[in-house]
Amino acid sequence: FFFFFCWYRMVRGPKKHLKRLNAPNHWMLDKLTGVWAPKPSPGPHKTRECIPMVIVLRNRLKYALTRKEVFLIAAQRLIKVDNKVRTDTRYPIGFMDVVSIPKTGENFRFLYDAKGRFLIHRISEEEARYKLCKVKDVAIGRNAIPYLVTHDGRTIRYPDPLIKAQDTIKFSLETNSIVGHVSFDVGNLAMITGGNNLGRIGVIERREKHPGSHDIVHLKDTAGHQFATRAGNVFIIGSGSTSLVSIPKSQGVKLSIIEERQRKLRSNC
Repeated sequence: FFFFFCWYRMVRGPKKHLKRLNAPNHWMLDKLTGVWAPKPSPGPHKTRECIPMVIVLRNRLKYALTRKEVFLIAAQRLIKVDNKVRTDTRYPIGFMDVVSIPKTGENFRFLYDAKGRFLIHRISEEEARYKLCKVKDVAIGRNAIPYLVTHDGRTIRYPDPLIKAQDTIKFSLETNSIVGHVSFDVGNLAMITGGNNLGRIGVIERREKHPGSHDIVHLKDTAGHQFATRAGNVFIIGSGSTSLVSIPKSQGVKLSIIEERQRKLRSNC
């Protein structure tokens, strides 16, 4: 009876595997290559809001043909994420992360395209020195030390008192310090990081407050299209209409089915 009781009380424990069909769609893995997909390691981003390093190097950048080759590349300490060497092939890379390959002189920032997929955006050496972080929380800890928490899991002590939750900070990856910030205000440029409008970029027009529910933010993109989303999905990327980071050529404009077809016809001509 005692052994049965112990067996009955056992818990599942952490899941260490991920099947290919259950992997996020934005990884763009085909169904027939295998049964399994690389499960991201625990890290600064959620499992379904990141992409493992092995998929970046093998499936996107084509630097390797197999997982074994990715392991050999990472073991040589050739890959940096946010200016730190990462040797874990399943390390989770998420929104606004900077991936650097010093041996080839390449730098990439991870953004979203207007269809909600991860976009590996090539950037300059100068721009790779910083990243933008959304402030998730501002609080006071032990010994009355103020601190803030960012979307990528950083805890930064003694921030500027003007920085509030939902604001965006410009974080230096060389000095590990805040070098600027942009407030969550009407008229600032923002990218959507969740919901049906994932990846769209627009200027905030107004904010509706709904006590006890989600605040709604209304935005307008460069094509004049208006859209709305929850305030939690809005990531400020610039003051006014000027972005602090380089953005894709599409400017985050979501095209309709007809506009998408016309664009493809023009490019084929």
